[in-house]
Amino acid sequence: MSVQAIAATTAPGIQPVAIRSDMPPTLFVIVDTEEEFDWSAPFSRGNTSVRAMSKIDRLQTILDRRGICPTYVIDYPVSHQRDGHALLAEFASDGRCRIGAHLHPWVTPPHVEEVTRTNSFGCRLGAAVETEKIRVLRDDIGEHLGVRPTVFKAGRYGFGPTTAAALEALDFDIDVSVNPRYDYTGEGGPSFGAFDTKPFFFGRNRRLLEIPLSTDYTGVAAGTVAPSLHRALSATALQPFRAIGVAARLGIVNRIMLSPEGNSLAEMQTLTRSLLARGVRTFSLTLHSPSVEPGCTPYVRSVQDLNEFLARIDAYCAFFLDELGGVASTPEEFRRTLPGHGRDSTLEERRS
Repeated sequence: MSVQAIAATTAPGIQPVAIRSDMPPTLFVIVDTEEEFDWSAPFSRGNTSVRAMSKIDRLQTILDRRGICPTYVIDYPVSHQRDGHALLAEFASDGRCRIGAHLHPWVTPPHVEEVTRTNSFGCRLGAAVETEKIRVLRDDIGEHLGVRPTVFKAGRYGFGPTTAAALEALDFDIDVSVNPRYDYTGEGGPSFGAFDTKPFFFGRNRRLLEIPLSTDYTGVAAGTVAPSLHRALSATALQPFRAIGVAARLGIVNRIMLSPEGNSLAEMQTLTRSLLARGVRTFSLTLHSPSVEPGCTPYVRSVQDLNEFLARIDAYCAFFLDELGGVASTPEEFRRTLPGHGRDSTLEERRS
């Protein structure tokens, strides 16, 4: 992926992060912390239930045991309702987690746009509306959790140039929205087909840090041919033959997101080893908070699904920390290790 490709897709001022050759594999856990809703139904402003948040300790307990401090990027229904944020506030005050912001536009004031699939991508709302929604969310998190979020993740990966400008204007430091190798243009969203998993600085002053999701191709065709081959196998005419699944099982090509949702432990391990071999040192394990309660996401429908889901998270963390000798960190901690890009130095630069 070229610097020019990134610049054309997002915002000016792209600068790849120089990773030290002796840096150990570093794991971030990013939790999309949000309301429950039917993922197959149209979006609705009425979907604001956060009942699953009363069970978020099921995840936190596993991470506590492994010494991992997750980042809960929370949306407006979570931040605005005590049932949504009560446990998170407790975890954060104890230093057991970090709090970021996660924009679901359809349930975040101001409610001025039509609720459509296209408008579920924040970057399609227009700069003024998108910026105001992020500001409202940021301030609501501050009011109810006493935390100033500096990490942002766009709901449905709806990140674009206007998002970058909004984050700069609202004093965020880090974005974790980019989902490499995915194209959402068919739904009206952005395309990240040209992105890989390596972090970079961006924005007009190259102050914002992007930590992409850990999504990429594996298999014998995981080189430059992978995107076109995967697209070809995804063609509508081949769907009855489940060509994508066959290619994955045969080890030809597989697109894997580092997530316990929809991926096996073996797939997550394969992706991690493949990225390590390519020189990647930062890994983002991502999931949705409603998955801690059966029936709230497509990935966890039963108690058995829940037990397997939690066991998969635990087993992956053990694999990463013990077998690979990796370490756990947070996006903020990682940013502070990068020379000249800590928040203190940034503030000094602004004063000068």
